[in-house]
This record gives sequence, C-alpha cells and structure tokens, in this order.
Amino acid sequence: MRNLIIGIDSGTQSTKALVIDSKNGKVLGTGTQKYDLIPNLPAGAKEQNPETWKDATKKAIRTALKEAKASKGEVVAIGVSGQQHGFVPLDEQGKVIRPAKLWCDTSTEAECREITEKLGGLKNAVKQTGNAILPGFTAPKILWLKNHEPENFKKLHTVLLPHDYLNYWLSGNKVMEYGDASGTALMDVKKRTWSKAVLSAIDGDLESKLPPLNSSDKAAGKLTEATARELGLQAGATISAGGGDNMMGAIGTGNTKPGVITASFGTSGTIYACAGKPVVDPNGEIAAFCDSTNRWLPLLCTMNVTVATELVREDFGWTHEQYAKEAAKIEAGSNGLLLLPYLEGERTPNVPAGTGVYFGVNTRTFKAGHFARATMEGVTMGMNYGLKRLKTLGVNPAQIRATGGGAKSKVWRQIMADVFNAQVVTITVSEGAAYGAALQALWCWRKEKGENVSIESITDEFVDLNTRETAEPIAANVARYEELQGLQDDLSKSLRPSFEKHRKFVLGSKK
Repeated sequence: MRNLIIGIDSGTQSTKALVIDSKNGKVLGTGTQKYDLIPNLPAGAKEQNPETWKDATKKAIRTALKEAKASKGEVVAIGVSGQQHGFVPLDEQGKVIRPAKLWCDTSTEAECREITEKLGGLKNAVKQTGNAILPGFTAPKILWLKNHEPENFKKLHTVLLPHDYLNYWLSGNKVMEYGDASGTALMDVKKRTWSKAVLSAIDGDLESKLPPLNSSDKAAGKLTEATARELGLQAGATISAGGGDNMMGAIGTGNTKPGVITASFGTSGTIYACAGKPVVDPNGEIAAFCDSTNRWLPLLCTMNVTVATELVREDFGWTHEQYAKEAAKIEAGSNGLLLLPYLEGERTPNVPAGTGVYFGVNTRTFKAGHFARATMEGVTMGMNYGLKRLKTLGVNPAQIRATGGGAKSKVWRQIMADVFNAQVVTITVSEGAAYGAALQALWCWRKEKGENVSIESITDEFVDLNTRETAEPIAANVARYEELQGLQDDLSKSLRPSFEKHRKFVLGSKK
C-alpha cells in the first residue's frame, strides 16, 4: 500500500489540493474549487465565511483523491497552506462569530494608527515586533472588532488565522505556527514570542485569546474521526503545522536555505527569501516574517498582480493565450504607457487609499495591446519597488523562482527577468503553496517516525526546475525598465495626497 500526502492551498479565490507519493514527491492527483468574496461590503472591507474554505477543501480533496485512485487508508499526512493575515474569531464553543476579515481588507487604517501611536510611533512598533502595523495584518483587525462590533468582541474566545481554522477542523486542536503567526503583527519575530506591548495596545486580555505557538516541524494533531468521515479518509493521519501561503510557497519552490528568492505572481504579488537570522527593515516596508521551517522569511507583498491583468483580460474578452499574444506585439516599455497598479489600495509601498492610474495615454498608446503589456509591466515594477528595498537590506538575487498564475506566461516571464535584472526560472510543480504544504507534512510525518531528516534534503530531492522556461534579462530592456521604474516611483509619491482626496470624494458621493 502507498503512503500518500495531501497538500492543501486555501486561497482568496480558490482552494487547491494535491495528492503526492511520499517516496518520490510525484503529484498523483489534483483538485480545485473556486469561490468569491462576500459581495456588497463597505469600501475597503474584504471578507469571506470560513465555512466556504471548509466546503471547498472537502470538494478539492475528494477530487484529488479520486484522480490519484487513493484508497481510504493510504493518506498518512495532510498539510495546509492558507492565505495569510485573515482574522477568524471563535467563541467559547469554537464557533465562528462573524466572517473573516482578509489580508486585502484595508478598512483598518484608523486601528493601525491607534496601535502605532500607543507603541510610540513607527520605529518603536518595528522594534517591538519587527514589522510596521499595516492594514493587511491581523492585529488591527482585532482592534477593529473591538471598536466597531463590541458585542462580537465580547464573545471572542480564540483568535485563529485561516490555515489555523482548517487545522482546527481537521485535528480539533487550536494552535498557531511560527511562520503564519509572524504575519499577525502580534509577535516579536526575533524571539518568536507574543509581543506584550502590542497585545496591551489592543486589549489587556488578548493574550488569553491567542492559541499556543507551535514549531514548524511539529504536528498540529491527528485527523479526527468526524472530519475523516467528511473527507472519506481514515482517522489518525498526521496534520502538520502548516503555514501561510508564502511560507508554504517557499518550501514548494525549494526556498529552504539562504540564497534562493521566490516571486509569486497571484492575486497578490510576493517576493521572499530564506534567511538564517531575522531581517528587519527599520522603515517597515519589508515584512520581517518567520518561515515555516524554523528560519526567517523577509518578504515584500503587493496587493495587485493578477487582479489587474484579469480585469484587462476579461474586459477585452480574451483567453489567457490571446492576452499574451497581444502583449507580445508591443515593445518593452509599452511606448510610455505606465500603470500605477493600486487597484485595491497598496501595501508595499503602504498606500491603502491608492487607486489604479494609467499614465501616458495618447493616440499612440490607446490600444488593447499596449494596455495588456503595460499592465503586466506595471504590476511587475510594483513588485520591483520592494525587491529594491530587499537589496538594500542585503538580499541580492541572481536567480528568481517564479510561481503563481503569472509565471505561466512566457512574455510575462521575460518582463520579470528584465524588470528584476535576474534570471527567472519556474518549478515543475506550478502549485508551489499546495506542494510546499505537502512537503512540510511529509517532513513532519517522517520525523514522527524517528527519521533525522531536514526540510532542505526533502526539497533538494523533490523540487525540480523547469529549465525550458528560463528567462534571462535583456540588457536594453533592463535599462528601459530602470527608467520607467523611476517614473512609477515618482508618480506613486506625488499622487498620494490626491489618493486621499479621491477617497473622500468617493465616500462623499455614496451618501
């Protein structure tokens, strides 16, 4: 009988499940279930019902098991990757109190200011946790609940993150793993302990509502009888610690030792590196996260990547292949058409009131192909803003491992190589977060059996590069994008006061 591992990636738009063979890491079955955010919420609010994730996970797992022709008792371990920073509030009975506020929710600006002021300003906030208090993080969402829904806050018994909630459903245990916990802005990432200063700035009783912190190589528990029946599995499978989608994406792309950089081109855009010690940005623009291998993961995140390209593609009625074909017709730089890609606000740089701006529209550039390419270029340069900051902190990439939907496009991979001025490669298993979750679960399961195995040895063995998709930077394009990058950075700074005025205008017009 085979020993199979399930990796789950519970994201903002869909849940994916992979079934892999523990002997060789080969993907035997896959399943995907899509869903949406809760519609018609106030400006800045982005929420989902955690039950949606459970239902999607069940369907995705059953599809993957069917494709793998797996029998009930073959699954020995399950790992969960989840969208980071979401706030899942549970009551004393373990029931969800209200929908989860997500990573892309920007309605907590006032709470960010309140916490930061109580901590003595940005520098002191970074000193306490390693991170600035940003709208995307979990900490201000908890204070938002206290400020805006006091009756619900009174019911709050446990704070969980999205992947923690799925682990709770699978194992019956409430725990939080170091990597995902570091994205709450509640934790001192250097010491891997809760920051008492931040907790007290939110609520004096908050620490009692936080679950125990769990090492990344330790199990969250075992699959319960009740959930096993829902999934058609046998109870007792190991449920690994799991982690945030970026932490699992690092494992799934082999980013488990210093020197490797991963860039994820999904709904959001992230670039991150494995580090043997904390990398703290005094300006708070680069997140000083822990990873899910008991190391650290300096990371930048932008909120708008395939959000922007999908809007353009759908508006023109293109397939993905047609979009790429139109973009490829236009030369690098799109004849000066430039996108400032803050469609859902922005996190790096921190511009929560931002909107999208196309600059350089004229009779030469007001064409479909120009908008297609400029959108790819604009979101990539938005990510490069953060990569430049990473470089100033000592993280210098020679090779970037690209993952996510954007990495599937040949023209976009060349844009990445030219904008980042680095070799861009892809991974054979494109679903990096789900694959990383499976590999972490494999690591945990093997350690439970008494094996002295490292996560690096597992990723070195199982993570393969797709060398046919390698893109090398073209010098002339690199120079062109450096010039365009400077223009995008200048636009971002000069328009920030206008973004605030625009938001007031939009809010006023809705009254």
